[in-house]
Amino acid sequence: MKRKHFIRIWDLKKEEALGLINRALELKRNKNWERKFIGKILGLIFEKPSTRTRISFESAMIKWGGSSIFLSSKDLQLSRGEPIKDTARVISRYIDILVLRTYKQETIEEFAKYSSIPVINGLSDRFHPCQVLSDIMTVIEKGKDLYRDKIVWIGDGNNVAQSWIEASALLGFKLVLACPKGFEPEEELLKEAKEIYKAQIEIVDNPEEAIKGAKVINTDVWISMGQEEESEKRRLAFKNFQVNNELLKLADPSAIVLHCLPAHRDEEITEEVLEGHQSVVWDQAENKMWLHMALIEFLLESNYIY
Repeated sequence: MKRKHFIRIWDLKKEEALGLINRALELKRNKNWERKFIGKILGLIFEKPSTRTRISFESAMIKWGGSSIFLSSKDLQLSRGEPIKDTARVISRYIDILVLRTYKQETIEEFAKYSSIPVINGLSDRFHPCQVLSDIMTVIEKGKDLYRDKIVWIGDGNNVAQSWIEASALLGFKLVLACPKGFEPEEELLKEAKEIYKAQIEIVDNPEEAIKGAKVINTDVWISMGQEEESEKRRLAFKNFQVNNELLKLADPSAIVLHCLPAHRDEEITEEVLEGHQSVVWDQAENKMWLHMALIEFLLESNYIY
């Protein structure tokens, strides 16, 4: 049997994903949890910069009574060529649970393979599963119906978009993604989602068509970490995919707007929309901490699952 990890949305069963979201909502609502993980240590190894993911995970562990150790990958022997499998086996002897934020998804998968503690994907170039679970928590918290309300993604078919695809497939809600041609999510992922999960996912290249009647609108930066050399090419390709008031008028009047942050104001989203009454980005950012509390609890208490 292997230790339960959280590397992508599809590592969970539907009831587990919904259970995590409901637990996070409960933790946020009640705020009278037991400090049940005193003496437990959360490790964080990050190859990429972070504000929200790092602080929300560290805060979550502290709220449980535990502690955390943060390390940039450049501070480890990994930066001098130590194999991932060696680092994984050693670190597993020191701490109880680990968050990895990397470029390559394969790095997290290999680390998890050799780790005897739970490993969490804190972001990779392919997926950002913790972000999307907390996004869905926000959608539910704001009174939207996953299964009746139109949910759209506008912009790059990036790691966050791909975790939205996995969530749509696993939980069974419809999802429309508007992406410029050439910037769609991975074809193989879409194929798996539709063949294995019978997912109801639509990809279009027209943001006006996508947003009509939408009640949940999600976007992200056009230029992710590591893509800086593509900046001008991407700005040109995405120029008609900005979430602005003109586009928002085509959505349902009750629509909410999400952005996982940091935002490039007046690029993928206008200042006016980000600061407007339909924006829920600050609650969305806070909800990462509550979701991470629920995830830490779930993984530390799951023991051996499969």
